[in-house]
Amino acid sequence: MSLPLELCENAVAHLTTRHPLTMVIDEPLSSPMSPDPVGSLRVWRGEPGQPVVKVVYVGLVVPMIRLDSHMVFAFTAADSAIPHFTLDSVYGGDYHAYHLDLIPRAELSSHLPYMDAAYQPLTEVFTEAGEMDGLSRADIGPRQYALMSPWMLVGRATEEAFRKIGVAVSAYAEHWSTLVTDGLPAEVVAGLADTDLAARDTAVRVNLFSPDVDPVWARVTRLIGEPAADRIRAELIGNA
Repeated sequence: MSLPLELCENAVAHLTTRHPLTMVIDEPLSSPMSPDPVGSLRVWRGEPGQPVVKVVYVGLVVPMIRLDSHMVFAFTAADSAIPHFTLDSVYGGDYHAYHLDLIPRAELSSHLPYMDAAYQPLTEVFTEAGEMDGLSRADIGPRQYALMSPWMLVGRATEEAFRKIGVAVSAYAEHWSTLVTDGLPAEVVAGLADTDLAARDTAVRVNLFSPDVDPVWARVTRLIGEPAADRIRAELIGNA
């Protein structure tokens, strides 16, 4: 098992073990570049009323172009204030790369109690992971940064550094599961009354997975075709 796949599979195992989820989609992804499948789309759904509504995994592995890419998103309900969990885990031939975050459900700068409850416990892990040797800047722009949280861990990494990032992934996943299980304090949730959580979530996810914002979608489309790429984006944008 490759390092990127192992990192992502460990996160998927955590999510599907800690939370009641049922796999509803497990489909291969094909490409004109190869007679064999080049990846897979897997989707799990939570039972009605459960806080974790949906988990989406996408893997793309094409040795001929030195691509080994895996990502997982775990989504909470539209009207929930619990952040979404995300991990990208990639080998691009010359480097490893990762992206780990809890996607905010409300504006952090104007909701300090929410920021403290949802993110402050990650600060030590965030700081330690960001100071590891072997890391370099990720190839993402300010618009992508603006859609995520300040606690996002993202970058390219040497193989040695990439092996160590699993500690941070486990810590972020465990903190997220605790938020899901225990919920946010009532006073924190009350402080978000000025935010239409569902409307904000729809807008953020449309932007987050927009080909105009993230150039990776152009590369995915070239690899697997527009219908398959649009299908994946639809799974990521909506909970239905």
